[in-house]
Amino acid sequence: MPRPVSASLLLIALVFTALSGYGTAQSARRPPTPLQSAVRALVEGRYDEVDAMTDKLDLRDPNVVAVKGRAAIARGRYKEADAMLTPQAQRAPTSEAALELGLLEQMLGQTEAPARLEKVASLAETSGDARELARAARALQALGRFQEANAAYREAAAQAPGDAAIESGWGDLLLQKYNNPDALRSYQLALQADSRWTPAIVGSARALEDDDPPQAVALATHALEINPSSVDAHIFLAEQAVDAANHVDARKSIDAALAVNPSSLEAHALSAGLAYIEDKQSDFEAEVAKTLAISPSYGDVFRVSGDLAARSYRFDEAVTLTRRALALDGHNSRSLASLGMHLLRTGDEPGARATLEASFKIDPYDKITLNLLRMLDTLDTFVTVRDGDLIVRMDKAEAPVLQDYAIPLAHKALSTFSARYQFTPKGPILIEIFPKHDDFAVRNLGLPGMIGALGACFGRVVTMDSPKARPPGEFQWEATLWHELAHVITIQMSNQRIPRWLTEGISVYEEKRGETLKLKDLNAAFQNPRTISLAYFQASLVVDHIVATYGDEGLRNLVRAFAQGADTDAALEASLKVDFGTMQSGFDQTVERMFGPMRRALRLPDGLPRDRNVDLLKEPLSSLQAMAAESPDSYPVQVALGRALLKSGQTNEAMQAFERAAALVPTARGKGSPHDEMASIALEKNDRPRAIAELIALVASDFNNIDAARQLADLLRQSAPDDLEKALPVYQRISAIDPFDASAHAALGRIAMKQNDPETASREFRAVIALNPVDRAAAYTDLAEAYYSSGKKADAKKQTLAALEIAPSYERAQELLLKLVDGRP
Repeated sequence: MPRPVSASLLLIALVFTALSGYGTAQSARRPPTPLQSAVRALVEGRYDEVDAMTDKLDLRDPNVVAVKGRAAIARGRYKEADAMLTPQAQRAPTSEAALELGLLEQMLGQTEAPARLEKVASLAETSGDARELARAARALQALGRFQEANAAYREAAAQAPGDAAIESGWGDLLLQKYNNPDALRSYQLALQADSRWTPAIVGSARALEDDDPPQAVALATHALEINPSSVDAHIFLAEQAVDAANHVDARKSIDAALAVNPSSLEAHALSAGLAYIEDKQSDFEAEVAKTLAISPSYGDVFRVSGDLAARSYRFDEAVTLTRRALALDGHNSRSLASLGMHLLRTGDEPGARATLEASFKIDPYDKITLNLLRMLDTLDTFVTVRDGDLIVRMDKAEAPVLQDYAIPLAHKALSTFSARYQFTPKGPILIEIFPKHDDFAVRNLGLPGMIGALGACFGRVVTMDSPKARPPGEFQWEATLWHELAHVITIQMSNQRIPRWLTEGISVYEEKRGETLKLKDLNAAFQNPRTISLAYFQASLVVDHIVATYGDEGLRNLVRAFAQGADTDAALEASLKVDFGTMQSGFDQTVERMFGPMRRALRLPDGLPRDRNVDLLKEPLSSLQAMAAESPDSYPVQVALGRALLKSGQTNEAMQAFERAAALVPTARGKGSPHDEMASIALEKNDRPRAIAELIALVASDFNNIDAARQLADLLRQSAPDDLEKALPVYQRISAIDPFDASAHAALGRIAMKQNDPETASREFRAVIALNPVDRAAAYTDLAEAYYSSGKKADAKKQTLAALEIAPSYERAQELLLKLVDGRP
C-alpha cells in the first residue's frame, strides 16, 4: 500500500504545481483544444463560458454534449441536461454523454439509470483506452461494483499517468470506501498534473477533515478561490461549520451552494438537517418537500438529517430519521449502515447487527460496516453483567477483576451526579470496556484510531478503553468511567441538546504559549487536533467559573435551558442572565487568579531570546546563577540551575533551587520535575522521610505516574509499615492506574483487614486470585480469612480447602480449617 501523503506535502505540491504553470515551462506546452478550454471553464465554474464555447463546437459529438450537460447539471438545470444528453446517449450508449445521463437519472431516482450505466460499465471489458476505462470505472462505482471500479481506475491510471481527471475520480472512489491515505495520494497526483483541478482540491479537503480540520477548511476555501461556483466546496464548508456549531456560517455556505444550483439535493438535504437540529420543524419539512419534489426517492434527505442529529447526541431521533430514509430507498447500503451505527449508539446491538448485515450484503466492500460486524463478533465473547439499571460488558479475561470495581463505581457515579444535578437518567445504561483500543474506536466510529480518546458517551451507552488497552500510567480507567457517566446525566438532562464545550467539562490541559481560547470558539476548538486538549481543560475551567459565580443551581439551570432548544446565547441569557461578552470578562479574571502567577513563572526571563529555551540546560553554571539572581521567579531557570548544581555535585544548593521551582509551579509533574529530582536527592542521602514527602507531593499532582506511586509504596513498606493512613491512598492509586497489579490488591486487602473491613478485603483478595498469583495457597487463605471475619463460614471453608489442595501442609490454612470445623473463634 502506498505511504499516506501528509497535508504539508499536499500543500507543497499545490504551491509547486501552481508555480510551474508560469515562465518557460508553459511555452513548451501545446495550446489547449477548444474542448479542453471548455473543460477548464467547467472545472473552474465558468458555466456561461462553457455554453458559449461548446455552442461553437460539434454538438453531435457526445464529448462536447457531455461537457455542456455537466454545466447545466451544475446549475440545477436537470431537464435541460436530460434533453441534450438523451439523443447522444441513445446514439452512443457507452459515451461520456451516456455516462452523464445515467448519473443524472440515478440522482433523480429514475428507473432507466441502472441499465444505462451498465452499458457504459461494459467498456471495462472491451476497451483499452484510458478515458473509456475511467468512464467505465465511474459507472461501475455508481452501480456499487466497487472492486471492478477500482480495477478499471488502476488500469486507466496506468495507461494515462498524471491525468488529473482520472486520478481525481479514482481518489473519489477510494474516499467513498474510507481509504483516505490512498485517496489523498491520488488527489496529489491529480494536482501535480493540474494545480487548479478543483475536484481534487475539494477531495483532498474531505480526505483530511478528520485528521486536520483547519487544513481541510483551508483547502476548500482555496478551491472556491479558483471556482467560486463549486457546490461541493460550499457544502463541505457548511458541514464543517455545523460540526463547529457555527450555524450562521453553515447557512451562508448552504445559501451560496443553492445560489449556484437551486436544485442541489445535497444542499437541500443539509439545509433540512440544519433546520432539524435547530428544532425548526416546519422549515425541516419544507426542505424535505423541496428535495423530494426534485427526486422523490432521495432518502438521503433523511439520512443526512439523521447523521446531523447523531452528531448532536440525538441518537434516538437519528434512528427515526434514518428509518424514514430507508422507507424511500430500502436498498441504500449507506442508509442501512448509518442506521446500524445509530442503533449501536442507542444500545440496540441485535438490531444494529441485523441492519449492518443487510448493508453488508449490498456492499461487502464498505470498510466501516465490516469493522462494525467484526467488533460485534468480539462483543459476543464478552461477559455481560446486569445489575439494576446497569449493563456492563467486559472481556472475559478481565471481568473477574473489573466487575467488582466497575459496577459499584458506576452506581456511585450515577447516584452522585443524579443528586447533584437533581436528575435521574433513563436506563438501562450500557457500559462496554474494551481491552483493545481499536475495538473501542470501531465501536464508536467504525474505524480504528481515535488515538487521544479514552471513552465515549452516547446518552445511554458508554464505551471505554480498559486498563489493558494502554500501557500502565497513561490513564486512570476509573476517572474515565466517572467522566463518561457524567455525560449520561448532562446529555439526557438537556434533552440531547447540550453543546460539547459544556458537557465535556473536565479533561486535560496543554498550554499553548500562555493563551486561552475565547469562549465563543470552544465548540470549534473540539474539532481541531491542535487545540482539543486546551479546549477540554478550558471547558472545565468554564464550568468551575459558572459554579463559583452562579452556584450549582446556576449550572443546573444552564443545562436545563438547552433542553428547550435554546442556542448557547439564549441559554446563557435565560439561565444566568449573562451574555458571552460579560461571561468572557469574568472568566478571564478567574483564569488570571488561578493561573496568572504560574503562567508568568513558566516564562523565560525578559531579554532572553525565545530560542534560548532549548539551550538553557547547556548554559554554564555561573551564567545560570546570574540568571537566577536576576529572575528568581523563573521556573525554567530554577530547574536548569538545580540540574547544573546537581551535576557539579552541589546537592544541597541543587535542593534549594528545586524547592524554589516547586514553589513556583506546584503542579509540575513527570521525570525531571522538581519533586522527582528532590526525591532522588533525598534517596541518595538515605533521607527516606524527605524522599517519601517529595514522592507524596509528586503523586498528588501527577495522577498517572505509576512508577512514582510504586516507589512510594516500597519506601512506605520499608520505613512505615504500620502507617495505614499514608499507605492506603498510595495502593489505591496504583490499583486505580493498574487494576491488574496483584501486589497492590493484596496490600489493600491486608490494610482492610487491619481496619476491620472484611468486605473490602474480600473484594481485594478475590482480585488477587483472579490475577493468578504465584502463591495461590496464600491468596486463597487470605480470602478465606476475610470471609471468616465477615461471618461467611461456608465461603471461608471453600477457600481454605482450595488452599490446602494446593499446599496440604500450609499451616495458616490448617489453623483456619480447625477453627471452622471446631467452631473456635
